[in-house]
Amino acid sequence: MTAPERRNTLRWVKLLNLDHVAIAVENLDRAIEGYRNRYRVEPLYRERVDEQGVVEAMIPVGGSFVQLLEPLGGETPVGRFLSKHGEGLHHVAYAVSSIEAALEHLKGEGARLIDETPRVGGRGARIAFVHPGDLAGTLIELVELVDG
Repeated sequence: MTAPERRNTLRWVKLLNLDHVAIAVENLDRAIEGYRNRYRVEPLYRERVDEQGVVEAMIPVGGSFVQLLEPLGGETPVGRFLSKHGEGLHHVAYAVSSIEAALEHLKGEGARLIDETPRVGGRGARIAFVHPGDLAGTLIELVELVDG
């Protein structure tokens, strides 16, 4: 099946909005204080997400968030990222209405998926990652928020 034929048979995925931009940091308290002092913003919440190996803080900015990520250890994905790249942009996250439909569509398009099935992230959201080598060197997170 050619790519155009696949496009006609698969459901298209609509990106609903930019959910968050994630920044890897060495010290979450210091990063929060920097945002507080420079931009006069406060985190909406702070959460430990053992499944992801991070402590995160979500700072609301318009209809999206800046997510600050501190690794729980050096062998976590964010810990390895910091060792290799230092502090900075880690990933961009887009909200989708159905994560299963998004993954099915992307798989059908030949995308390099890190996650072929959703997992649980911060805010109890269902998430999945697309490999940075798939498109423009950027790690993409898909987020489906769960009501409740």
